[in-house]
Amino acid sequence: MPNRDGTGPLGRGSIGRGRQAGGLRQGGTKECTCPACGYKEQHTRGIPCIQKKCPKCGTPMKGVFCS
Repeated sequence: MPNRDGTGPLGRGSIGRGRQAGGLRQGGTKECTCPACGYKEQHTRGIPCIQKKCPKCGTPMKGVFCS
């Protein structure tokens, strides 16, 4: 647990990494792909691919990250 000044326990200066500083987010996706049948569609900004279902087979879609 960090101290009140933002340093880690024992005062080693380990400030926690949030979403923007760390690897939790890899950037936007350019398309959503079905892992079961391979169907692809353009990603809609603000809607995670995992919340979409493939129109062909009903499997939850996955994001393809920009490189």
